[in-house]
Amino acid sequence: MLDAHLMNTVVAAALAEDAPAGDITSTLVIPADAHATAVLAAREPGILAGAEVFAAAFTLTDPSVHVELLRHDGEAFAAGDELARVNGPARAVLTGERVALNFAQRMSGIATLTRQYVDAIAGTNAVILDTRKTTPTLRAFERHAVVCGGGTNHRFSLSDAFMAKDNHLAVLTGGGLDLTAALQRVKSQLPHGMVFEVEVDRIDQIEPVLAGGVDVIMLDNFSLDDLRAGVAQIAGRAKIEASGGVNLTTVAAIAATGVDYVSVGALTHSARALDLGLDVRIS
Repeated sequence: MLDAHLMNTVVAAALAEDAPAGDITSTLVIPADAHATAVLAAREPGILAGAEVFAAAFTLTDPSVHVELLRHDGEAFAAGDELARVNGPARAVLTGERVALNFAQRMSGIATLTRQYVDAIAGTNAVILDTRKTTPTLRAFERHAVVCGGGTNHRFSLSDAFMAKDNHLAVLTGGGLDLTAALQRVKSQLPHGMVFEVEVDRIDQIEPVLAGGVDVIMLDNFSLDDLRAGVAQIAGRAKIEASGGVNLTTVAAIAATGVDYVSVGALTHSARALDLGLDVRIS
């Protein structure tokens, strides 16, 4: 998902945003021949994500900057651990610092939060999924971070899978069209192999949706009792995704109802940036 071309394109745009006419402060304060070394250090425990993105922020600023990654994406670390070392022209190191940290802190925060959700449902058969509730233009970065934390990516975009939610169904059946018939018609038009998922918010919608031939049925904002009843009613005829009302307090009980997936928007829309620091020394 996070290929080199995409990564470099986005990081270059971030650098251009941060220093559109160069880094005035570093240019005026730091001698052109000054060399700097810096250490990326963890100020709290977490899961690393965005190590290559961190490095790219420096090498795209100046290709002569060398970044040594001491930990890799998906690895756990403790407070005080060194995660990377940076060596190169001091101006370039200082210019790239903020963008590098922004990406590493944001992505590691997502990975760390995801790992908390994955750990919370250990012992169940459920899988933690992310959603499309991502920062515009940064979806590949944020969903890469979800995988680093042990989560699984849902559809990447509106082009990847058929997923009808409540508003789609309202329009689809607004003219009095039978829900099952409407879904069967849609299924006949889907590209071969494309996932066919439909959201329901009431138990009485389950049978008509199943009859439409769905692969996955999303039970949205169901109570725990209704989730258990829905799992029993579906009885393996489709995969089951639970969504709505999911947080670290509720996720274990939701997963224990027997659903296959639990989708969590908070992984990407509410993760806080992890506290990482870059300590720079001029030599």
